[in-house]
Amino acid sequence: MMRPASLPAPTVPSLSAADEAALTDLFIRGTPANTLRAYERDLIYLAAWKQEAFGQPLVWPESEAVALRFVTDHARDLGLAAADDPGRRVAEALVAAGLRRSLDCPAPATLDRRIASWQTFHRMRNLVSPFEAPLVREARAKARRAAARPRRPKSARPITRPLLDQLLATCDSTMRGLRDRAILSLGFASGGRRRSEITALRIEDIGTDDFAGQGILWLRLFETKTTAKGTAPRLVLKGRAARAVMGWMLALGAEEGPLFRPISKAGRPLARGLAPDAIRTILVHRLALAGLPPDHASPHGLRSGFLTQAALDGAPIQAAMRLSLHRSVAQAQRYYDDVEITGNPATDLLG
Repeated sequence: MMRPASLPAPTVPSLSAADEAALTDLFIRGTPANTLRAYERDLIYLAAWKQEAFGQPLVWPESEAVALRFVTDHARDLGLAAADDPGRRVAEALVAAGLRRSLDCPAPATLDRRIASWQTFHRMRNLVSPFEAPLVREARAKARRAAARPRRPKSARPITRPLLDQLLATCDSTMRGLRDRAILSLGFASGGRRRSEITALRIEDIGTDDFAGQGILWLRLFETKTTAKGTAPRLVLKGRAARAVMGWMLALGAEEGPLFRPISKAGRPLARGLAPDAIRTILVHRLALAGLPPDHASPHGLRSGFLTQAALDGAPIQAAMRLSLHRSVAQAQRYYDDVEITGNPATDLLG
């Protein structure tokens, strides 16, 4: 993978040009593709913000004054600011450029992510980030508290078993129907896979040796958000999910290459793989066929639905996490908490 041209290259004064190139290549190969894309988007935003706010490009290292201005500009609702407010003018320019959605105060997580990217760019150049300064750190803490808001789910609703069954019922025996049934079944039953993980699968990643005797398939994930390349454990597919994936593979008739592929208007699978965004398109299509609105659920609903269904069925959270590959028990516990609160005996104290 080539390094995006806009990302700052790692620089160390004592290294030769060849050594710097090797270090750059190491950074690229050691960083997930999704993270690289996020870095590039953040860098574009940061560069545009500074140009609008100060009329200058980014510099390395950045000054504390610029860091403080960035925090304060993103810690308030600029729609309530005066028309000539400097922060509002900058935000309006970013909205016009399509880099910012609105003048509303961004979510703390969004601000944290962009600052984390900015800090990473400094570390890549072996420089100290201005966000490490005591005053800037304190300002960030105050901004986080001032902008605190209730946690919003990533998906409109979890795709639990009843909703998944509605979607699967729309999948017929055409190539498109077989593919979509396999995608939805695998995405849910293998632990709630992310879009990028589903579309990255190759035929060679599916172990079929135990299908005839035990009715199971083995999945090998090359990389996930929480595991490094080559370190993800093998995952198992059983029952309907295994049969759906096997049915698609038999219909596809290929021995290697992308597992899930676009289908032509003539109903033939293409040679290339699906892009991650295609999972959303497929889900919206299946929702429409099931008579549901397009915003009824999102691809993340497969992930949240798996954990929610595991909680509903009484599966131990540790067992669910072995498939979902969540690193944080606290994060996975949220789905269990949402389900288990109704069964808590303390909710019946009044009778």
